[in-house]
Amino acid sequence: MKFTKMHGIGNDYVYVNCFTQSVPEPEKTARFVSDRHFGIGSDGLILIKPSKIADFEMEMYNADGSRGAMCGNGIRCVAKYVYDYGLTDKTQLTIEALGQIKYLDLTLSEGKVASVRVNMGKPELVAKNIPVLSDTDTVLAQPVTVCGVTYQMTCVSMGNPHCVVFLDDTYDLDQLEIEKIGPCFENHPCFPNRVNTEFVKVLNQNTLQMRVWERGSAETLACGTGACAVAVAGVLNGYTKNQATVKLRGGDLEIFWDKEADAVYMTGPATVVYEGEIDLP
Repeated sequence: MKFTKMHGIGNDYVYVNCFTQSVPEPEKTARFVSDRHFGIGSDGLILIKPSKIADFEMEMYNADGSRGAMCGNGIRCVAKYVYDYGLTDKTQLTIEALGQIKYLDLTLSEGKVASVRVNMGKPELVAKNIPVLSDTDTVLAQPVTVCGVTYQMTCVSMGNPHCVVFLDDTYDLDQLEIEKIGPCFENHPCFPNRVNTEFVKVLNQNTLQMRVWERGSAETLACGTGACAVAVAGVLNGYTKNQATVKLRGGDLEIFWDKEADAVYMTGPATVVYEGEIDLP
């Protein structure tokens, strides 16, 4: 299988051009290639495919082989791939992700894609649609007890479910034992489809810092949909304005929530690491 390894601020995936080859067992392949000791090493597998409703389709699998709905960093890399490798000459693209269409604007530098702005769509705030089990229609600064500790959570879906937890000054985000806390959130009974969890410190009204535990992939250096969810939650809780820089372990993303249009825009880079070929088991 020929592949290209790419990352969006450290959120790395193995990309396969399915215009020229097929991946018959993507769940199994995702688990194999994602292994950082016996495979390629990645947060998952993304297949670039033809689409009947958009310019291209992104089919995403997490590191554990489960199907992912959406990946903000991944879709920017798909945009870079299809332009840089000559599958399109358009700088405005539509990409399908699990039946949903996203709109992307490409910024070029020396003939290649340097950054991508993605219209990530409307943030979903209705609890049952996220989904999260709750007695209220929306989950805003609602208490949840995880691993014996009570946190305040705000839940948002950006095509996949997110639980945003704002931490006070008693927490050192860099020292947070996310590998212990993350799985407890991911598998908490109030999340029927599991959940991605963002742990956040408010630096100022324009800047947020976060770490993320992604369902099916553990901690990753960045999560685009998570950064969007964090920015929305920051506005809803009165911490930030609707334009914010979200600082992740792998780098920064610029997030703008256009409240009038009710759409979230994410801007960030996409990077090719290397190309290769691997024998699948």
